Amino acid sequence: MSTELEEKVGMKIESYTFRVEKGKIRELALAIGDLKEEYMNGEAVPPTFPTVIDFWGGGSSSSELLNLNMKKVLHGEQEYEYFREIIPDEEITVHGVIEKAYTKASINFFVLRKDYLNEQGETVLISRSTIIERH
Repeated sequence: MSTELEEKVGMKIESYTFRVEKGKIRELALAIGDLKEEYMNGEAVPPTFPTVIDFWGGGSSSSELLNLNMKKVLHGEQEYEYFREIIPDEEITVHGVIEKAYTKASINFFVLRKDYLNEQGETVLISRSTIIERH
């Protein structure tokens, strides 16, 4: 691994907080075509809702932090490890860190880990996403 990539491991993403609003739950359900009544009325949260938290929660851009050329970036893998379901109207705080960085076949890979905590500081879920930057 190059020294430049090694320096990225452990870099922290700016933390942000997001309230899980019923309107955003409904918007996601409509966007993904999952029109279950509990999603449409905001009583339950779809399992991919952390994506909404990431897009609307604020925080710094991981692409800026990693100094990526966005014309050469692909979204790789995405995984969610749930410890419990997200509850409508709860406040979630997200802390992110670059967990891994490596090069394979002249392509850079960055694994971003995000911990989603409730208002009591308990881990609700952990996500890992792989960012791919072609050379």
